[in-house]
Amino acid sequence: MDKKELEFILQEGEGFKTEFKESFDPKNLSKELVALANSEGGRILLGVNDKGEVKGIQTTNKLKSEIQDLARNCDPHIHVELETVDNLLIINVEEGINKPYRCSAGFFLRQGSNSQKLSTDEIREFFNKEGKILFDESINKEFSFENDFSKSKFEEFIKKAGLSRTIPDKDILKNLGVLTETGKFKNAGVLFFCDNIEGFFRHAIITCVLYKGIDKQFIIDKKDFHSDIFTNYNEVLNYFYKNLKLIYKIEGFGPRKEILEIPDGALKEAIVNAIAHRDYNEKGANIQIDIFDDRVEVSNPGGLIIKEEEFGKRSLSRNPLVFGLLQKLDLVEQVGSGINRIKGAMKKAGLKEPKFQFGKFFAVTLFRPTLEEAGKIAGKETTQKTTQKTTQKTTQKTTQKTTQKTTQKTTQKILELIKENPRISRRELAEKIQNITEDGIKYHLNRLIKLGLLKRIGPDKGGHWEVLK
Repeated sequence: MDKKELEFILQEGEGFKTEFKESFDPKNLSKELVALANSEGGRILLGVNDKGEVKGIQTTNKLKSEIQDLARNCDPHIHVELETVDNLLIINVEEGINKPYRCSAGFFLRQGSNSQKLSTDEIREFFNKEGKILFDESINKEFSFENDFSKSKFEEFIKKAGLSRTIPDKDILKNLGVLTETGKFKNAGVLFFCDNIEGFFRHAIITCVLYKGIDKQFIIDKKDFHSDIFTNYNEVLNYFYKNLKLIYKIEGFGPRKEILEIPDGALKEAIVNAIAHRDYNEKGANIQIDIFDDRVEVSNPGGLIIKEEEFGKRSLSRNPLVFGLLQKLDLVEQVGSGINRIKGAMKKAGLKEPKFQFGKFFAVTLFRPTLEEAGKIAGKETTQKTTQKTTQKTTQKTTQKTTQKTTQKTTQKILELIKENPRISRRELAEKIQNITEDGIKYHLNRLIKLGLLKRIGPDKGGHWEVLK
C-alpha cells in the first residue's frame, strides 16, 4: 500500500473491508480478524482511531509476532500479512476458504462497517445452506466493465459519499469492495453502478401502487422503478411525496409548518431496510410498496434470518456489501438500528405503532393518521366522541379551504421564484418562502410537475427548472 492509497482509505473511513484500531487489543483484534475472514477479507489499520485520525503505533517484532499468533489461534487458522506505512501497522486479512472461522469469543461476520457476533448455526446456515453464497458478493460473469459500467452513477456516488479522487477509479471500486483484484465486478457493483439493471436482474424492481380505499380492489396509480439502488431509493421517496398528504403544524404562537403525514424518517428507513435485506436470489418477486387510504405497506422477498425474538434487538443483513455501500451514502447507520428508528419516528409523531410481518416476505406497515390524529399533530383541539360525526364534515371543509389557500400561495411563490432564478435549489426555495421544509418544497415541485405547470431540465445538480404555463 502506498501513501496515496492510505490517504484515500483514511478519508473514506471504516467500511465493509476496513477497520480502524487505535491500539493493540488482542481480544477485540481477534474478533475483527474472524469477521473479515468470514466475509471478503480486508485490512485493519493499527494506530488510527474511529474518527480516522492517525495516532500512530510503535511497530516491534514482538507486536508482529503476537498478531500472527492471534491469527493462528483462530479456528481454522487465518492467513494475514503485515506491512508498515509511516507510523501505522496494516494487517491484511485474506478471505477465508474454510468458512466459518471463530476465535475464543465466538463467530463474527462483517456487516457494513461493524463486526456482528453470530451463533454457530446462524453462520453455517448463512454461508452453506444449499451451497448458497452471498448474492451481493458474487462475481457477475455477464457484466463487462468497458460496456456496462456507468461513469455517471459512479460520479454521483462519489459526490454523495464525499470521497476524494486521489487514486484511480478502479482502485476506489476495489476499496469499496465491488471490484476484485482481477477486475471482476460483483453483483453489488452492478446494482449501484449500471444503467441497464434489468439486463442483469429483472427482479431488482421496486413496485409502487396507490389504491383507493383500504384494500387492493381499485388501483389509482402504479409505477415500477428498475434503475440502480440509489436512483430507486430517490424515486420511491418522490412517489411518497406525491401521494401522501401534508399536515400544517402549529407550534405555540409561531407560523405553521408543513410536515408529511407519515414521518419522513420512518419512510426512508422502511425503503432502505427493504433494499438492504431483500433476497435477491428470489427471482419471482420484487420489493412492493402499497399506499392505501389508511396505511402504507413496504414488503420485500426474504423472511427473517435471525430468531423472531431477536427482531429489533440485533440484525443480520443478507447483503452486507450493499449495506456497507448504503452506509457510505449515509442512508443507514449501525446494523440493527433501523427498526427502532421507525418505531421511534412513528411514536414521536403521535401515530400508531408500526406492524411487522414475517414469513417468506418481510413487511412493515406504517399507519396514516386518522382525522383526530391529524388534528393533534397540527396542534388543534380534538372533538369529543359525542359530536365527532357532526364536526368532522365542518373540520374537513375548513381544513380543505385553508389547505387549498395555503397551497395556492406556496405554489404561486415557488413559480415566481423559479421564473426569477431557474437554477434555484430546494434549500434556497425553503429559505425564501419560510415556514416550509425542503421536503415540503419537494412535495409542491412534484405536484406542479404532475399538473403540467413545471418541468425539470437536466440532472438535479447542474440542471434547471422551466415554468410551462
